[in-house]
Amino acid sequence: MDHYKVLGLTRSANKEEIKQAFRKLAMEFHPDKHAHSSHQLKENATLKFKQVSEAYETLIDDRKRADYNIRSNGFRNSANNYGGNSDNYNRNYKNEYRNSYGYGYWYSRPADAGGSASIVTKFEMVLRFMTTRAFLLNAALAGVLLGATYVVDAGGEALWKMQNSGKSFEEAMESVEKAKAFDDKR
Repeated sequence: MDHYKVLGLTRSANKEEIKQAFRKLAMEFHPDKHAHSSHQLKENATLKFKQVSEAYETLIDDRKRADYNIRSNGFRNSANNYGGNSDNYNRNYKNEYRNSYGYGYWYSRPADAGGSASIVTKFEMVLRFMTTRAFLLNAALAGVLLGATYVVDAGGEALWKMQNSGKSFEEAMESVEKAKAFDDKR
C-alpha cells in the first residue's frame, strides 16, 4: 500500500495537504457514515478508512514518514528486481491487514534478496543502527575511555621524564638493582 496514493498525494506534500486529504477521505469512508449500507460496502469503507488512518498516522509524523519513505523506496526497488509490482502488495495488504492484530506495519522484502537492493537494505539497517541514541551514547563513552587511556599514558610518560631526566625505565631499574646489591653487601 502506498500511503501517498491512499491519500491522493505526491511525495512532496506538506503537513497541511496531508491533513486536508485525510479529513476529506475520513469523512467519505468513516464507518458511521456507512452504518446502513450493505455489508460488503460497509466492510470496504471500513477497510479504506483504516488504510487512510494508517497513511495519515505515518505521513503526519516526521520520523515515521522518513522511515516509510526509506522502506517504500527499498520495496519498490526489490519488487522491480524480482519482477513484482505494487499491485501484488496491495492485494496482499488487504489479506494481511485482516489477519493482523491491531495496526501493524507490514513491509515485505524477499528473504534471500540478492543484488543491489539487498546491499542497500543492509546499508540502511546498519545506518539506522549507527544513528540510534543508544549506539551514539555507547560510541561516545568508548571515545571518552580511549581518550582517557591515552591521556593517562601520555601523562605517566611525561611525569617519568620530568622525574628521571635522561634515563630510560630499563636504566633506572638497573640502577635500583645495583643499589640493592650494594646494600646487601654491607
